[in-house]
Amino acid sequence: MPYIPYGKQTIDTQDIKTVEATLKSDWLTQGPKIQAFEKALANYCRAKYAVAVSSGTAALHLAYLATGLAHGDEVITTPNTFVATTNMVLACGAKPVFADIRLDTYNLDETKIETLITPRTKMIVPVHFAGQPAEMSTILRLAKKHQLLVIEDACHALGAEYQNKKIGALGSDMTIFSFHPVKPITTGEGGAIVTNNRKYYAQLLLLRSHGIKKDRRGFNVMTALGYNYRLTDIQSSLGLSQLKKLDRFLTKRRQIVGWYQAELKQISNIILPIEVSPAKSGWHLYVIRVKKAKLRNQLFTYLKNHGIGVNFHYPAVYRHPYYRQSGYKNVHLINEETYQSSCLTLPCYVQLTKANIQYISNCLKHFLLNH
Repeated sequence: MPYIPYGKQTIDTQDIKTVEATLKSDWLTQGPKIQAFEKALANYCRAKYAVAVSSGTAALHLAYLATGLAHGDEVITTPNTFVATTNMVLACGAKPVFADIRLDTYNLDETKIETLITPRTKMIVPVHFAGQPAEMSTILRLAKKHQLLVIEDACHALGAEYQNKKIGALGSDMTIFSFHPVKPITTGEGGAIVTNNRKYYAQLLLLRSHGIKKDRRGFNVMTALGYNYRLTDIQSSLGLSQLKKLDRFLTKRRQIVGWYQAELKQISNIILPIEVSPAKSGWHLYVIRVKKAKLRNQLFTYLKNHGIGVNFHYPAVYRHPYYRQSGYKNVHLINEETYQSSCLTLPCYVQLTKANIQYISNCLKHFLLNH
């Protein structure tokens, strides 16, 4: 059995032809494919505006900057995320404040937010972990009550739904996506922000390209401290081609999850992921939990040795050495600690076959029945 990674892009001949056509065109960057991709993405998400950028991290940074996030501000978010979510808070001089997670979805626990709100709190940043949307109705209601902003980190969740609405159309201030190769669609590297706020849209466009815009004479003038966070036409053409296949990709991911559930449902010493109503997960990740946490690392090694690319999503952000040295040494959240010591990510991507899932499941069963 060849090595099975935990995630992998799906590129077909149409993707290649689309990129090849752009390579032969007059525009490799700052051309028409970028706007075409942005328009298609906004339409898919039922949003007014989309701004494509060079990565999901860049998207987070620009979104925070567009709101004026600055030194002294606080941002309530989850510890169960990739560090980019909070690193970009730190990059703006603000402070991440971690709320504990739920043990069903592994998302930010919406019931733990309100007690963390202070006069310095500026926004809430829920992360739709593994493609499962957070409990957004409660989060948006809290934000409105306390006059806070909401930025959704949906880097896992393009195509997911909440209350029959696409992620990106839930009424938050901005929503962030990533197009890294393991994500629902890919542009190689890349990301985007969608919003219905025209003011934020204009600011995002400005900050994406050095803070430079045309004045009335047609001259370039720098009016803000911006960055080069542009996506290329090459990447955007791939994104356009991929976006047309997103719903098919999501259907296949759900089929894979069904195969896993059927194979693993009888194993008593693991906890399988679930989809919690009123959300419809995009199943970016398939994360199990090992009830005997002391076996988790042994199982990880066993599966790796059998050619299965298992992974951990995620160690708690506050447990990274940099964060421990930056004021978070004494942070301990009960559910997050329980989760991070027992979680294990199994492969989940479009090209997986039923035979792949049976092999992975059989390896899991063999180990667990003998320990």
